[in-house]
Amino acid sequence: MSPQPAGITLQPWEFRKVATHGFGDGLNSFAHTMAWFQDYLYVGTTRANLCLLKGRLAMGAEVWPVQCPDDVYDLDLRAQIWRFNPRTGEWRMVLRSPMVTGRNGKQVPREIGYRAMAVCQAPGDRVPALYVITWAPSRAPGTLVLKCTDGENFVPVSNYGFGPPAAASYRTLIPFRDKVFTSPIGRSGGKPNTPDQPIVLEAANPAAEWQPASTPGFGDPTNLTVFEMAVFNSHLYAGTLNASQGFQIWKTRAEGRPPYHWQQVIAHGAGRGPLNEGVLSMCVFRGELYVGSCIQNGGHDLTHKIGPAAPELIRIRPDDSWDLVVGEPRETRTGPHFPLSGMGPGFDSVFNGYFWRIAEHEGALYVGTLDWSVMLPYLKVDAAPPLAARRVTRLGIDNLVNFNAGFDLFSSTDGVRWQPITTNGFGNRYNFGARTMVSTPYGLFLGTANPFGSNVAVRTETGWSYAPNHNGGAEIWCGSHRSAQ
Repeated sequence: MSPQPAGITLQPWEFRKVATHGFGDGLNSFAHTMAWFQDYLYVGTTRANLCLLKGRLAMGAEVWPVQCPDDVYDLDLRAQIWRFNPRTGEWRMVLRSPMVTGRNGKQVPREIGYRAMAVCQAPGDRVPALYVITWAPSRAPGTLVLKCTDGENFVPVSNYGFGPPAAASYRTLIPFRDKVFTSPIGRSGGKPNTPDQPIVLEAANPAAEWQPASTPGFGDPTNLTVFEMAVFNSHLYAGTLNASQGFQIWKTRAEGRPPYHWQQVIAHGAGRGPLNEGVLSMCVFRGELYVGSCIQNGGHDLTHKIGPAAPELIRIRPDDSWDLVVGEPRETRTGPHFPLSGMGPGFDSVFNGYFWRIAEHEGALYVGTLDWSVMLPYLKVDAAPPLAARRVTRLGIDNLVNFNAGFDLFSSTDGVRWQPITTNGFGNRYNFGARTMVSTPYGLFLGTANPFGSNVAVRTETGWSYAPNHNGGAEIWCGSHRSAQ
C-alpha cells in the first residue's frame, strides 16, 4: 500500500483535508494547477477570481457574492505556489508573484495565477525540471515561462508575452515526443477562455522559441479555443471550445515540420451540438481516452446564449470510435448512443456545469465537477427563464443550496459503474469546483475552486451585508479508494 500523508489514515474511498482557507488566505481562490515533483506536491493558486470577474460577467446578480473594492488592484493579487511535504504534513510557500512595472508605469503583480504546470526534461536540462506558465493581469507586461530545478527557486526563462500577442494565460502544458505543447486560453480585457489565436504551440525547450503546431482553430474559424490536450495511442489529442457547433477533437502524431497534420476525431459536440460547447478534461484509463465536456462560465454561456446545461462524459477507443458514458441518449452520424452508466448529463444533476477534472489513481477513475448552485442566492430569479424561475421559487433557494451546493466527485473502477465520493464539496458549499487532481505515491490529491473569500454576502433581516467567510478559499484534499494497510 502507498504511504499516506503524516497523521492521515485513509479508509476506502475516503478523503481527508490537508489544507484549508486558501492556505490561510481566503483570496487564494483556486488551486489552479498541481504537479508532483521531487517527492513533493506543488500547488499554484489564482487570486480573487470573483472580484476579477465583477463587471465583466453579466450574471444577473442581485448582490455580488464577495466584497470587492472599486479597483480590484487594491487587493493583493500576487499569485502563490505552495509546496507540500506528505511525510511531515508541512506546507511552505515557495513563490509569491513579485511586483513589476506595469503598462501604466505603476507597480502591479507580475502574475495573478498559475494555470499550467508540468514536469519534463528539456534538451539541455541535466535533470527533469518543473515548468510553470504564468497568468498575467491586463496591466502587467505579459505571460512568462518559469523553471524550477531545486524545488524552491522559480526562474523566468522566457521573454514577457512569449506566445501570441495579448495572450494572458495558458491552461495546459503537455510533454510529447521530446517537446512540450500548450495553447493560449485567454486574452487581456476580461476574456479568460477565448484568445485571439486559438492554436497549439510547441517548443523543444520551454525556455526557447515557441512555434505554431497547428493552424488557427484547425482551419475552422468557429473553434474559439483549444481548451484541453492529452497523449493517447501515440498521438496528441486536442479538444476545442466551439459555441456554434459544439466541441471538436483532433489528433496528431506531431511528426515532420510544424504546423503538423491534424485529423478530426469528433465534431458537433459528439452529436449534442453547442450543449457540449467545450472539451474541459481528458484522461486515459484502461486503454481508452475519457473526455469531459462543459459550457463555459459555469454551465451557462450568456455571451453566446448557450445553456444552462450539464456536461457529458464520453470515451474514445484506439480506433477513434466512441461511447457515451454519462449523458443524454441520441442518434448521431455514427449511430445511436445511450449512456453506458445509465446516468444523464452532470451525473443526473442540472447544477453541474463542468466535468472539470478527470484523473486515474490506483486503478480507479475520478471525475470532479463544478456545481453552480451555490450562486443561486445571489441571482435575480425573475431574470431566469420562466420555467426555471417557477421551479426555483417552488422548491426554494435555501433548500436547493442546502441539498446541492458543493462540487461532486464520482469514481469508477471500470469506467461504467460510478459511485459518489462527495456531492457537497466535502461538506463545504463554497467548494464549488474540483479544479485539480494529481495521482501520487501518497494518494490522490484534489485542489478545490472556492472563490468565496475573504468576505461573503449574507442575507440578514435588514438586507444583504458582507461577513468574514472562514470556509472561503481553496482547499486541498488527499484520498484513496483503498484502505490503509
